Amino acid sequence: MGIRSGRVRRALLAALVTGAVVVPVSAAAHPAVPAPAPAHLGPVTAATLGTAYRKNRATAARAAETAAAHGDRHRARALRGMASTGREFLTFDARGAGRAAEVFGDLTHADRIAVLVPGSDTSIDTYDRFRAGARALHDRLGDRAAVVAWLGYETPGTVSAAVATTGRAEDAAPELVRFIGKLRDIAPGSTVSLLCHSYGSVVCGRAAPRFRGAARVCDLVLIGSPGTGADSAAGLGTPATVWAGRGGDDWIADVPHVRTDLFGLFDSALGFGADPVSRSFGAHVFAAGDGGHSDYFRPGSPSLANLARIALGRYADVTEVSHG
Repeated sequence: MGIRSGRVRRALLAALVTGAVVVPVSAAAHPAVPAPAPAHLGPVTAATLGTAYRKNRATAARAAETAAAHGDRHRARALRGMASTGREFLTFDARGAGRAAEVFGDLTHADRIAVLVPGSDTSIDTYDRFRAGARALHDRLGDRAAVVAWLGYETPGTVSAAVATTGRAEDAAPELVRFIGKLRDIAPGSTVSLLCHSYGSVVCGRAAPRFRGAARVCDLVLIGSPGTGADSAAGLGTPATVWAGRGGDDWIADVPHVRTDLFGLFDSALGFGADPVSRSFGAHVFAAGDGGHSDYFRPGSPSLANLARIALGRYADVTEVSHG
């Protein structure tokens, strides 16, 4: 009876993980919209960065024309915005759900670079809400810092089994590590802070051990995180300082912090384990205010103020939360 009840409990917890993560947010659909292949850039350095930006804007413009011809007016409108003068993409690929890395600020002269890693339902079609957070952060940082909005992986749908497993994160982690290496080539004197939102914190958790000796990642910031797959900050295996924050009205607080294989029905375990804002996890917990899951980069919010301080290395000014 005890074994059976334990199995039932694990199954129930797994269902709760899935149910809690599946909030009433419409899943973004990614229809098969034709798009040109990405521009051939070769190695991008400080000297060739401007050329990369121009080529990626041109690719976005061609992709917009293709989407319009295909009858997808929403995708075409999004791509036209990305092709507009002044947009600076280090990488760009409009195929499928789309991938992009947009730069805010002078990357070649930045002392500090903040890289934002998004969570579920982030694509070319929903990109503007992700971009808005990156812009708000850059507005707080000043001229000696740059921000990169890294949509470098196929994010899971909010309403999907993938959002409760590590599969997409495991695929994304090496891409993120390679991207950080590119930043090192372009701005070798800079230090990098990773700001990882929601499922993006699972991506960063999977990538964290690979940054040792590979790039100067000084901060790993877990924002509205369901967990990382690690039992503790030390278990992430990174020399970076690990931070975590959660808003008072963030539904992610209701996600059970468990991991279960649900009798082997999925390729990856369901759930992501320990709560990053718990005392036992061991991260530096910063005050994130009373906002919800999408409010961490809201202008004027306590969370944005603290994220900017972390990204600038002004650690003494960060408002930390005591566990009591």
